[in-house]
Amino acid sequence: MFSHVAVGTNDLKQAKTFYDAVLGAIGYGEGVLRAKGDYVYVSDTSIFIVTPPVNGQAATPANGGTVGFQCQSVEHVEAWHAAGIANGGVSVEDPPGVRQTPAGKLYLAYMRDPDGNKLCALHRMAT
Repeated sequence: MFSHVAVGTNDLKQAKTFYDAVLGAIGYGEGVLRAKGDYVYVSDTSIFIVTPPVNGQAATPANGGTVGFQCQSVEHVEAWHAAGIANGGVSVEDPPGVRQTPAGKLYLAYMRDPDGNKLCALHRMAT
């Protein structure tokens, strides 16, 4: 459904370290620096971008916004969460685990990146 997601950062070096670890834990390569000074992470279906705001003002997290990453297994969710915490992320909400939702059983983990952006890792469990 989405072509790309972008989050702002006030510290591009720290953001790259964080996202290289977090996205690396679920099978993606390092961010690629583009000429305009942001980093992109590419999958077969979408692009994730970490960028200083183009208007030159400070980056702030979206109030109520969450960026969700689809994971292939519970182990990927756990590795994603551990990599984030080890690289400056902060765990939020409930600890990683199973949630029963109208969409079925999901294994979820939430954290905030070093800039305060709220992130989620999600694995859809067999019913």
